[in-house]
This record gives sequence, structure tokens and C-alpha cells, in this order.
Amino acid sequence: MKRKFAPLVLLCLVAVLGACSSKSDPKDEAPPKADLEKKPDVNIITVDHPEQFPLTPAQEHEGYVTLNATGSVNPDISREIPVITLANGRVVDVRVRLGDFVKKGDVLMEVQSTDVSGAFNSYLKAVNDERLAHVQLDRTKLLFDKGADSKSQLEIAETNEQDAQSDLTAAEHQLKVLGVDKEHPSANVKILAPSTGVIIAQNVTNAAAAGATLAGSPNAFTIADLSQVWVICDVYENDLPLVKLGETAEIRLNAYPDHALKGTISDIGPVLDPNLRTAKVRVQIANPQNLMRLGMFVTATFRSQKSSKRATVPAAAILHLHDRDWVYVPAGDKQFQRVEVHAGQMFPGNLQEIESGIAPGQRVVTNALELQNMVQ
Repeated sequence: MKRKFAPLVLLCLVAVLGACSSKSDPKDEAPPKADLEKKPDVNIITVDHPEQFPLTPAQEHEGYVTLNATGSVNPDISREIPVITLANGRVVDVRVRLGDFVKKGDVLMEVQSTDVSGAFNSYLKAVNDERLAHVQLDRTKLLFDKGADSKSQLEIAETNEQDAQSDLTAAEHQLKVLGVDKEHPSANVKILAPSTGVIIAQNVTNAAAAGATLAGSPNAFTIADLSQVWVICDVYENDLPLVKLGETAEIRLNAYPDHALKGTISDIGPVLDPNLRTAKVRVQIANPQNLMRLGMFVTATFRSQKSSKRATVPAAAILHLHDRDWVYVPAGDKQFQRVEVHAGQMFPGNLQEIESGIAPGQRVVTNALELQNMVQ
């Protein structure tokens, strides 16, 4: 049996030793190298005749850091006056509407109120009581002068007459508060405008309830003086160092982009919006001829106090592409490179400020659009 299995054992031993002695090459197991294809830089342009595109050096300009922020026109709350009625009842006539301009003393609405009849009834009783007390006082004085009445009775009559006069004064004041003329009483109360301005809120209509008790709110209208308004802007927290209290801001209306107004920064919000990371900046501004209307969108420009050196180039050297600003600069033999810049304000002579992207003295292509059109 040993002789029978010896060749088989020897064969297995040789196979194991051969497998152990062979070594695998890591290079054979590695993946093949990837062929990288370099794409051309889209900002590099090669032309055959670069002399067709003249260059001009960027001029130096002493400029200020500016910040543009969007905002809206809002009323000055210190110039808002609520119109209230202390007479509870039903509105029978509304003379004005939302957005109307009113003057002080104009009739805004009429309210039919039972409070008026009750107050006038109290007034008539006070008038009768005062008249009776006055008659009793005169009678007591006459009797006292003739020695038919005591001094204590005279003092009592004088006190009664004073109390009756006080009640009459209080009843007259109540009628005045309700807006009722005691000489021409009426069941309807006329509500007058307390100031001149524009009605920016209206809480009543015809046949509606009026008064704090019935309507739930005494404010029937809100009148705002729009000769001074607020512009509320959203400024990101990173830009807040450029905004200072008391400094001047330039306001441009989207409706009138060529009309610039000047305002003063009156408040910088102490709380940031947790989602947008912006603070509310308030600009106090005069509103001549009511040019600014509530809710209008505006652009506010804030300027820093420290100046810096910046470049200015011809306006034609700036290419407006994909909501960005670009210029072309020389980049070697027959090549130009497109560089992104941040364009600023315009200057006389068709020059435009470059806030960032290139330095003064750096050469740029005079007509960027012409070079861009040749590439396309």
C-alpha cells in the first residue's frame, strides 16, 4: 500500500512547493493608467492679428468703498396718527377711502350711536339741576340777608350749586369728547381728521360696527404724514462695518432710476435675521412732492469714509457677460486673457471705475465686445 500511494503524495508535494515558490507581480494587478485630456482655458483667446485690438492702461483713481443694498419705502411711525371714535355704534357714512389725502378737520365718517343720546340726556339733567341749585342759592341768600335763614343753610345752598355746576361741566365735556355739539344735538357723530396726511389703513366700511366695545378696536383709520418716510434696507452682517449712524445714503427708486435722493442713516437693527444673516438698516429721508410711495423698491448706496486707490478704464473695455463684468488683458504672444472684475460707478469722459480685478496701470483691450464677437 505504501508503494501504491507514494507517487501520489510526491506529486501533491511538488505542486504545493511550486505554488509557494511563485511570486505575483503587483504591476500586473494594477489598473491601466488613465489618459488625461487637458481642456483649453475658455478665458484664453488666441488671435492672428492682435494689433487690431488696441490696448489702454488703466488710470488711477482715488475712490471709496461703496455698498448697494435693496430696500423698500415705509411710513415714519412717529408721523402715523390713529383715528379713533369713543362713540360705540354703527357706521352710517364713510366719506374717505384708503389712500385718500385728507386735511385736518375733514369729516371722515359718521357714526350712529346710543352713547350720544345717553350723554345728551345726562347733559340736560345737569342743566336742570344747575338751574334749580342756582335758584335755591339766590332764595337762601335773600332770606339770609333779611335774617330769616341761618348761615349754615346758606353754605349748604352754595355747596349744592357748586356740585351742580361741576356735574354740568362734566356733562358738557362728555359731549365734546364724543364729538357732539350741545347747541345742535344729533344721533350721528361726525369723526374728524386729527391731522393732514394720507390714509394708509382703513378698518371700517358702511354699516360696520364702530368703537372699542363693538368693533374690538377703536382705530377706524390711520393717517400718515408722508413728507418724511423711512427706507428699510437689508444689509448682510459682513457689510455692516460700511454702515454708520448719522452718515448719508444715496437712494434711487426703481421707478425713477435717474432721480437720486439723499437720506440719513437713523438706525441699525440690533438683531440679525437668523436665516438670511441680514440686519435692518433704516434711512430717514424727505419725500418731496410725495415722489416715494409706500412699498416702492429702492436701491440704497452706502459709502465708506476711507478712500483707496482704484483703476478706471473706458466703459467699452468692460464686457458684460452672464451677469458678470470682464476685461481682456494681454497674456502672451497673440493671446488675451479674460479677467473678471467688479465694475463701479461711472465718471465723466465715459470712464468706469473698477473696484477689484485689475490694478491701476495694467493694460486692457479698449473694445472688449469687438474681441468677444470675433471669438464667437
